[in-house]
Amino acid sequence: MKRNTTTLAALTLASALALTACGGTGAEDNGAGSESTPAASSAAATSTDTATPSATATGSAEEISAEHNDADVMFAQMMLPHHEQAVQMSEMLLAKDDIPAEVADFAQQVIDAQGPEIERLNAMLAAWDAEPMGDMEGMDHGGMSGMMSEEDLAALEEAQGAEAARLYLEQMTAHHEGAVEMAQDQVDSGQNPQAVALAEQVITAQEAEIAEMEQMLGNL
Repeated sequence: MKRNTTTLAALTLASALALTACGGTGAEDNGAGSESTPAASSAAATSTDTATPSATATGSAEEISAEHNDADVMFAQMMLPHHEQAVQMSEMLLAKDDIPAEVADFAQQVIDAQGPEIERLNAMLAAWDAEPMGDMEGMDHGGMSGMMSEEDLAALEEAQGAEAARLYLEQMTAHHEGAVEMAQDQVDSGQNPQAVALAEQVITAQEAEIAEMEQMLGNL
């Protein structure tokens, strides 16, 4: 009986020690859990801080001020199809064979320059709640200086090789001269600072391109 009593006491002591150890582990786990909360908060704060610049970096639409007058709207509405036709003419030329390399390079230059300006003009009209003039095809282009008629475009479509290059340069020179005239009207009468700046950019770039085209015509 004494041996059994001693054994029972030993088992009781072992159980107590085991419970104490489990209690200690739980406390440590709780401590670790409480320490993870600031880390999670820190991660959340970091995520929030990282997202903020992305949210504020979408302000490109706000770059165009709401300040405008009728001349600004007319400039954007008319220059938009004007630029679109220049891109159309350039793409027509680039689809042909046997075009002199310098003329083909110039046509690509027109596309690369006027594509972003088309986006800018569309953004201006959107900022001012104004509508574009409509589909370019079927429009009466008579009121827009330098615009090619359907007959002009058909002639360019038919021409090939050096003849097509010459006709393209002649047509694009007249087209650019019309754009410069329209842009100068905007500089004189426009109110929106971004539209005026774009008009000044058109004048500078296209006057330089007119001189370049005149030189290429002389080389053909």
